Amino acid sequence: MYLSKTEAAVLPTTLVAGPRRPAQPTARRRIWPLLGPAFVAAVAYVDPGNFATNFSGGASFGYTLLWVIVAANLMAMLIQSLTAKLGLATGRDLATNCREQLPRPVTRGLWLQAEAVAIATDLAEIVGGAVALNLLFGVPLPIGGLITAVVAFVLLAAQSRGHRPFERVITGLLLVIGAGFAYTLVGSGVDVGGMASGMVPSFAGPDSLVLAAGILGATVMPHVIYVHSALTPGRYGDVVTAGRTREGRRGLLRAQRLDVLVAMGVAGLVNAAMLVIAAQLFTGSAEQAGSLEGVHAGLGDQLGAGAALAFALALLASGFASSSVGTHAGQVVMAGFLKRHIPVLVRRLVTLAPALLVLVLGGDPTTALVWSQVVLSFGIPFALVPLLWLTSRRDLMGGWVNRRVTTVAGCVVAALIIALNGHLLLGFVL
Repeated sequence: MYLSKTEAAVLPTTLVAGPRRPAQPTARRRIWPLLGPAFVAAVAYVDPGNFATNFSGGASFGYTLLWVIVAANLMAMLIQSLTAKLGLATGRDLATNCREQLPRPVTRGLWLQAEAVAIATDLAEIVGGAVALNLLFGVPLPIGGLITAVVAFVLLAAQSRGHRPFERVITGLLLVIGAGFAYTLVGSGVDVGGMASGMVPSFAGPDSLVLAAGILGATVMPHVIYVHSALTPGRYGDVVTAGRTREGRRGLLRAQRLDVLVAMGVAGLVNAAMLVIAAQLFTGSAEQAGSLEGVHAGLGDQLGAGAALAFALALLASGFASSSVGTHAGQVVMAGFLKRHIPVLVRRLVTLAPALLVLVLGGDPTTALVWSQVVLSFGIPFALVPLLWLTSRRDLMGGWVNRRVTTVAGCVVAALIIALNGHLLLGFVL
């Protein structure tokens, strides 16, 4: 039987050359290899930008914006499920599919905005890592930014040993972040009534709308829409064979959805914990929570040195992990849209420059983090609209094509995001 290059790429050696033993894998063994990509993507959903927007939102408006975090996390689950499915069905990432299916001028435009998103992403991650190193060890911010970039390279090098080592390292750092905020949440306590009222959609003026856009941009990250689709092709040996049958597709989609549900669920709980902690401890003292340094000091004053240490370690893990994922996303975008590879060091220096400039010039790190997330929010439609268009095409997806209700839900999500961004932009103009 003749296999195309795409099919051959996703088949492991055992399927191409023939299995060595006629053993049937158990259901657990069929599902386990599929878990992991969503955990890499989930780290971007708890990057340092989330720290800034969630603590600012909780301190300034209490529980009011909790519903934004929940809604954004549900959107993230849908979006990451679609992008993982695109990679499974086509064997190619989102950027490559855009290059193959769209006119060149459109592809170039999408690439340019994706690079702008990459710069905003790097700004949040490098600044966050630098602040964490400063809080823990007193490292000057510019030096901390350089250290964070170097550690990102080291973590990314784990990919040379296969996808599993990289995924394990990133998942471990995600668990560090979660453990840090679980510890702090126990100390701060929870107002159940406040949480219930915070689940009712509402805003508290134009400033809350800006933070809502920032929370959305920090939660639904455009660059991981690209990177998640690049993590699924080529790693599951039974995609081509199993994907030809309805039962096979169901099994693969079930495992992929489980991966997304667990990973995004952890990220959503961490984000909600940030806002709840801020609402409990910093309501009425928004100026203190207006900076990461202030949050660190406030946690130490109110809950003790342990809570302050947990916060700083979580921020450091977030900066290191998300920076390595952002670097990988930049490679995916460049290779997919332009079919070109440039040295990782050169690319990293270009996207690193704005973050280091902010640190060297003494700009407020937390303000830079919040506005970087607003920029990311504006970049979401440019990744989401092509994703919806591609996954709704039967000629491209075959049996993996979206159900009508999935496409409608995705369109509603895209419309809400675009409307929020448009309202925000109109407010700035007026």
